[in-house]
Amino acid sequence: MNVLIIYAHPEPKSFNGALKDLAVSELTALGHQVKVSDLYAMNFKAVADHEDFQTLQNKDFFKYAIEQRNAAETNSFSLDIQEEQEKLLWADFVIFQFPLWWYFVPAILKGWFDRVFASGFVYGKGIGRYDTGGLKGRKAMLSTTTGSPQHAYTPYGMDGDIHEKLLYHINHGMLYFAGLEPVEPCIAWTPSHDEEDRKRYLEEYKKRLHNLSEIPSIPYHPASHYDENHQLKIEYR
Repeated sequence: MNVLIIYAHPEPKSFNGALKDLAVSELTALGHQVKVSDLYAMNFKAVADHEDFQTLQNKDFFKYAIEQRNAAETNSFSLDIQEEQEKLLWADFVIFQFPLWWYFVPAILKGWFDRVFASGFVYGKGIGRYDTGGLKGRKAMLSTTTGSPQHAYTPYGMDGDIHEKLLYHINHGMLYFAGLEPVEPCIAWTPSHDEEDRKRYLEEYKKRLHNLSEIPSIPYHPASHYDENHQLKIEYR
């Protein structure tokens, strides 16, 4: 299996770094092919702007999505975007390794999504979205760490249900929208607080890595289950 790890943490010695290193070593030992996009080490540009395109379709009025579609058709994305898109097409399984900051991904990873998940590449006319998105046929998993304890992220917890309030718009609105098949996330709760917890999380993650193909997928409706007003059809409610 070809596994791509998108890693977003500024400190290599962090627990996120340890999870990333464990994934590389274990998956490689198991015979998988592994590539890593270490966004901080790459100094990946997070801001979406004119520099993302080698040529512009309209130099008088800049509209990002239109320029993305043009770049997809003319193969004129900037080289850093092209390289990330090629890695995605190479991959069978994508792991996103990041800390949960302000209830979302770090800014550098959000910029990666903005620039790499381009119109004309992962969605758009002739491609579709969700189960027909440009990255269909591939699986993806979020692996994240939190600063608050697990009970804070429950339906009645102070921070809200982590699956429905925080990770849903990443898993569904970004990964699944692009055609990826999200599997159940790996969450390490407050790993900075306890050494024994860190050891346990690493051991649990090792077991998960040894069974990537067995991780349950998150059940989302395909686009065909919705009507022309983007409402779930009655028979699927």
